[in-house]
Amino acid sequence: MQNTQSFEDVLDSQQKKLAFFQNIIIVAAADKVLDNDEGNLLLLVGNRLGLSPEDVNPIIDNIGVLSFIIPEEGLQKTLELQTLVQMMMQDGQIHDKEYALCLEYANRIGFGKAVLDDMMQQFSSEEGSGNIAH
Repeated sequence: MQNTQSFEDVLDSQQKKLAFFQNIIIVAAADKVLDNDEGNLLLLVGNRLGLSPEDVNPIIDNIGVLSFIIPEEGLQKTLELQTLVQMMMQDGQIHDKEYALCLEYANRIGFGKAVLDDMMQQFSSEEGSGNIAH
């Protein structure tokens, strides 16, 4: 699952960056609680993507009516699913709604439950080894 391309290589337009951020915030807000770890990951991702508060405020303001934006490129799909899994697991708890959203995203990009569960297992066993939050 390791790749040599960076966030910046894959998310090479403002539209892709905003869509990526929107997808992450949908999972972060799924349980109606944004804890410090989740908030810090959102800040880290937003900063890494070069997004300003003015860029993300419309996303935050409309969170209740947003849905996933599915990327066209395979590498971006995988990168996003990995980041969604990380967000889901960021607070140390896997909430049913967060899992359901990640499963929906996985299914929409052509992956299934087995791939999602494998990513979750890999993420939990690799704590701190190259994940975006570190």
